[in-house]
Amino acid sequence: MTIEVQNESGVEIDELRTQRLARFVMDRMRVHPLAELCVTAVDEDTIAELNQRWMEKDGPTDVLAFPMDELRPGLVNEEPEEGVLGDLVLCPTVAEKQARTAGHSTAAELDLLTVHGILHLLGYDHAEPDEHKEMFGLQHQLLGEWVSHEADRVSSDRA
Repeated sequence: MTIEVQNESGVEIDELRTQRLARFVMDRMRVHPLAELCVTAVDEDTIAELNQRWMEKDGPTDVLAFPMDELRPGLVNEEPEEGVLGDLVLCPTVAEKQARTAGHSTAAELDLLTVHGILHLLGYDHAEPDEHKEMFGLQHQLLGEWVSHEADRVSSDRA
């Protein structure tokens, strides 16, 4: 997988963590191993401009997802489709504010937004109650698996 993480936000983020998380989610969702994803962290002015231009909404937001080849999660025993998953745009300063409100770290909020954005790129949505339940359930599951995965990775690095 080609996962590019760029930080144009002026705020320090852990690019390698974001890249590991994206790879983890894409693997779990059975995205083709040669699929491409670009994650860019931007400032509030930039994401507000993108939000207005593409979503016709005013003001900054936390994450925007721009799917490219309309890839979908792979099925067991089926070769996934190769292509470009798309672009995610994150805003760390918005994530920081949301993290304070939610009572967790900015890193945890950025993890949540990364997973959320990848699910959008894979065609998930939350406009309808049943879609919301499915997407947020999957998001919660993936984040839980990620936290366990990272804890295992850190403990094996220390061994």
